Amino acid sequence: MASLSTTTSVNTAQALLAGSARPDQDALDFFTRLRRARLGLITALIAVAMIFVSYSSAYIVRQGLPTLDPSTGTLVRDWLPLQLPRFLWINTLLLLASSFTMELARRQSIREAIQATQSMLGVPLAKKAERRPWLALTSILGFSFLCGQWLNWSGLAASGFHLATSPSSSFFYLLTGMHGIHLLGGWFAMPVADDTWFSRRISMQSRGVIVDISGWYWHFMTFLWVYILCLLEFAR
Repeated sequence: MASLSTTTSVNTAQALLAGSARPDQDALDFFTRLRRARLGLITALIAVAMIFVSYSSAYIVRQGLPTLDPSTGTLVRDWLPLQLPRFLWINTLLLLASSFTMELARRQSIREAIQATQSMLGVPLAKKAERRPWLALTSILGFSFLCGQWLNWSGLAASGFHLATSPSSSFFYLLTGMHGIHLLGGWFAMPVADDTWFSRRISMQSRGVIVDISGWYWHFMTFLWVYILCLLEFAR
């Protein structure tokens, strides 16, 4: 049986090279596409990281700079200490949990993509593992985090801290708002990767690439949020 399987795989590979068979192109260049997509993601994440590094530098420098009071003509400190909302920590746990479920979804999608590729090349497959809705759970947790952020912003506004109240509140809305916008972009990629939304219109290989890139992007956003939270909590 092993000899027959090996012979089948060799014959299939020879047919592909000879051009007598026309398999799905996704099965041929899955790993190439995955490497290129990851390289593009790294380039994009470096740009995002530079943006937040510049924000962080401005945040730290602005704390020690006085401003000119137009009524008295003297230099005064206008940096008001900002008490972080308590729900911010619960929100952080939600995002950490979503990063965990996203990693499970990423590994599951890569495994399914490899199995689909091996199937097209005639390689015998092991018993298919049961699919679990990790991606959908990640989407729910991510949406809960974004809703929690909106509640935090609303709570601060109700307590008198608006965008233009003080430099500290301005930086809080800037850092958390920019993070929320970037996270929302990753959240919109999940329905595209979930083939149950599109009646399996995309191949398993394409889904594997999308989920893998979305997963690493989501992990970066989680790490970035932890960094922002530490910055707001300890650098004040």
